Amino acid sequence: MGQPLDISVGHLLRELTPQVLGTVVRRFRDFAAAEDAVQEALLAAATQWPDHGLPDNPRAWLTQVAFRRMTDQIRSESARRRREGEMAFEASRAPEATPTIDAAAEEDDTLVLLFMCCHPALTLSSAIALTLRAVGGLTTAEIAKAFFVPEATMAQRISRAKQSIKDSGIPFGLPTKEERVQRLRAVLHVLYLIFNEGYTSSAGPQLQRVELSREAIRLTRSLRNLLSDDAEVAGLLALMLLTDARRFARSNNEGDLIPLPQQDRALWDRQEITEGVALISATLPKGLVGPYQLQAAIAAVHDDAARAEDTDWPQILALYDLLRRMTDNPMVELNRAIAAAMVHGPTRGLELVDALKADARVADHHRWHAVRAHLLEMAGDPDSAIKHFRAAAGKTGSLPERDYLLMQAALLLR
Repeated sequence: MGQPLDISVGHLLRELTPQVLGTVVRRFRDFAAAEDAVQEALLAAATQWPDHGLPDNPRAWLTQVAFRRMTDQIRSESARRRREGEMAFEASRAPEATPTIDAAAEEDDTLVLLFMCCHPALTLSSAIALTLRAVGGLTTAEIAKAFFVPEATMAQRISRAKQSIKDSGIPFGLPTKEERVQRLRAVLHVLYLIFNEGYTSSAGPQLQRVELSREAIRLTRSLRNLLSDDAEVAGLLALMLLTDARRFARSNNEGDLIPLPQQDRALWDRQEITEGVALISATLPKGLVGPYQLQAAIAAVHDDAARAEDTDWPQILALYDLLRRMTDNPMVELNRAIAAAMVHGPTRGLELVDALKADARVADHHRWHAVRAHLLEMAGDPDSAIKHFRAAAGKTGSLPERDYLLMQAALLLR
């Protein structure tokens, strides 16, 4: 132990977890057992580091502890079952000294783990759930909420996904070019969901979980380095940067939510905006345009406005018209309804929102009620707006969002 503990242990462990897990899975070829071993290493670190300080190489420390847990488990099973196999042979050769791991290997292992979790042997929903757990660090409860299923159902899904990977004998390594094409849609979706959960937490007292959004950006940068010619990878990275740029303006010192029109735009990160605009500006003219590129273009239009009233809503509506042709996503339709209201008036926006009543994916979602409440307020119907603000507040798991929605309802009572 050498370094004083001058950074958050929890933040560091979250950052290191997918890197360590990737290394352990690559070495031992057992996803479920590797995750258990890494969890034990994390528990040891959380217990020891606050008292003794950070080790000189925190990642190597965690990897060594996880290796030893795996070694002990494999030797115990081997002795009990009196059999020898490939795993036992690997365990007998596991080093007792701290492994030598460079920064490049750390990042590569995380990216390989990401592609492994998105293997086509898994369904898309299982791949996304497993990656959110293993790479994104979300809890099973958080993932279940994102998928609108009970926590027990999600726990079973993740467990089956791990077993499928173990049974498949998937080699641990970067996929071939053809395999990358097969898995890329799931990989991008996973990164998008991790970023969204970090940017607006689905539950809990904090509006944002910065460690998740920053990790999603880091992983997407790695993916961009691997697939530099892929326009949708560039589009997703641009979208993340252009959205994350507003992070510091989204809440006040008390953690209260500040909606986009009311944000102090001087607090927006101009460096991220410049990088995001450069990425999407270089990507869009290349031809084939995908949904992440269009979402990035929409974010760029918002970020380009010096004031909320300067926002080019007709351009945003046109971009949403294109986006809805590419994706069957009710949240896109809700955002399009807002843009339509800003261009054509709240009546048109309400027509589009009401058309989503038949869509079970969103009809009872807190965001449907929140959008309808805002549009009703714009239309001069405060009583109905109050009803929907309160309904939205009762359906969100985010305390800052709930408090904001209740406040909006209270303001209309005055």
